[in-house]
Amino acid sequence: MLKLHVKTESLPSLQTESSLYTVTKNLNCPSTLRANSVYISDFPITEIGFGAYLIPEKYWESATKGKYGTKLNIFKFNDHLSYLREGDIIRMSQQNSSISCLYRKSSNHNTILLTERCNHYCLMCSQPPKKRDDSGLLDEALKLVEMIPTETNNIGFSGGEPTIYGDDFIKLINKTKSYLPKTAIDVLTNGRAFHNKSFARKYSEIEHPNCLLGIPIYSDDPVRHDYVVQSKGAFDQTVGGILNLKSYNQRVEIRIVIHKQTIERLVKTCEFICRNLLFVDHVALMGLEMMGFTRANLKDLWVDPYDYKEILSEAVSVLDSYGITNSVYNHQLCVVNPDVKNSYVKSISDWKNEYLDICTSCSRKSECGGFFSSSKIYRHSDHITPYI
Repeated sequence: MLKLHVKTESLPSLQTESSLYTVTKNLNCPSTLRANSVYISDFPITEIGFGAYLIPEKYWESATKGKYGTKLNIFKFNDHLSYLREGDIIRMSQQNSSISCLYRKSSNHNTILLTERCNHYCLMCSQPPKKRDDSGLLDEALKLVEMIPTETNNIGFSGGEPTIYGDDFIKLINKTKSYLPKTAIDVLTNGRAFHNKSFARKYSEIEHPNCLLGIPIYSDDPVRHDYVVQSKGAFDQTVGGILNLKSYNQRVEIRIVIHKQTIERLVKTCEFICRNLLFVDHVALMGLEMMGFTRANLKDLWVDPYDYKEILSEAVSVLDSYGITNSVYNHQLCVVNPDVKNSYVKSISDWKNEYLDICTSCSRKSECGGFFSSSKIYRHSDHITPYI
């Protein structure tokens, strides 16, 4: 598991605000780009003009004795940051001597957190909501999209609930389209804001060619869905939002997280989607991530994927029979039936994707999605069996 947020050390600097920098080891970096770049330097520092410097741990003690004053922004480059490569983008904060990796150029799993605020309180939320003004994350995202390389295949936006920003969310998607016209976008949203026809229309007027809104429907029963998200009236607004979005020909994915509260009606939920929302672009059937509220509510959520594999197969079959493109995410090959093979996807983000020791001998390990790092630590199926 990669640590995307690292506490390190820094030398005193006049620069106290958090800043974004592109990582470079290029001595020939043009002077016009240096102010927005962080240089991974040996010691002593001889290259000038960079916005910040990362000094390898083995030189750090000597660096602390150097006479650099407070004009240079200098941080320790420790082992937790060894994955950083040319073109990655990081946030450096003098205030708490921390570094956060916001974009990795070599990864296809770059998701940008826009807020931790949300109007849901989902039982299995992996990013529990917080009631505080964190609009600085949106300001940061607006700057970040200017720095991300135009050849990037895809990025994601998540929360919290991204649409809580209203028109500023529209501004972000519009700006992303302008700066990254060939980049696909995935937005994780509860979809309720699009129940407002005017908001759905504003979003559609961006005319982004490849933006997919991932919206959850956890049950065909409104009461059950509202219970899972802990918000009365959520089901009606979510379905209304999807209907509005599709009336404007916008791309929508329905996401169903499978657990004890959703598994009983999973097939019926898929039938509901087929009967009433046949026009959606994709349906994702997803395993649990052992983070946030999931761990706190585990006794009310956990069901072994092996024990529901027949139900999962039936759900996939229903979606297939209606021609709805679907995927099975966050599961291991040995706990699903062979008949879901065409829907099975290795989906877990690379920075938090691991395997058990028992998986080492598995002949299909390269095909398998593996585990969330948190699942490896806290809870996973009791039926993991390697293919030999």
